[in-house]
Amino acid sequence: MIVTVSTPTVHANAELSRPVATLAHVPPAPTASVATAAASPTPAFLAPKKADSETASQKRLQIIHGLASWYGGVFNGRRTASGERFNMHELTACHPTLPFGSLVRVINRSNKRSVVVRINDRGDLIDEGRVIDISWAAAEKLAMTKTGLAKVDVEVLSVGDERAAK
Repeated sequence: MIVTVSTPTVHANAELSRPVATLAHVPPAPTASVATAAASPTPAFLAPKKADSETASQKRLQIIHGLASWYGGVFNGRRTASGERFNMHELTACHPTLPFGSLVRVINRSNKRSVVVRINDRGDLIDEGRVIDISWAAAEKLAMTKTGLAKVDVEVLSVGDERAAK
């Protein structure tokens, strides 16, 4: 029995074809099956996914790692940078760059508690490593009011429209 297998070199932009196998005593396979295989060179599991079937990780816009602090007390009732009055009992936050109205999930890395807050204020986060300043109510949900600071992951869920806030 004699078996010959040939595999041609395939360039990135070339159409794929199957290796040709020839057996001395077996007739070649029907051409219809070879044509069908060549018509779809990319297996279904390697084909790009459609845009309407986004995964949860694709919907996440950004994850920021760092420290969170909280504020309340003397700031309660004062105007925020967005123009609304700060209410320490609402789930809001201060971030130096995210547009007002953005929604972020803040996750306390030590106890895995999380809270979703709306960005409605600006400020310089002076302490090194601080990435967000959250309201007292949000800090309560994360169980960090006594410590004042917590290592967090900030997951951007949606980006607000800065123009709509003004």
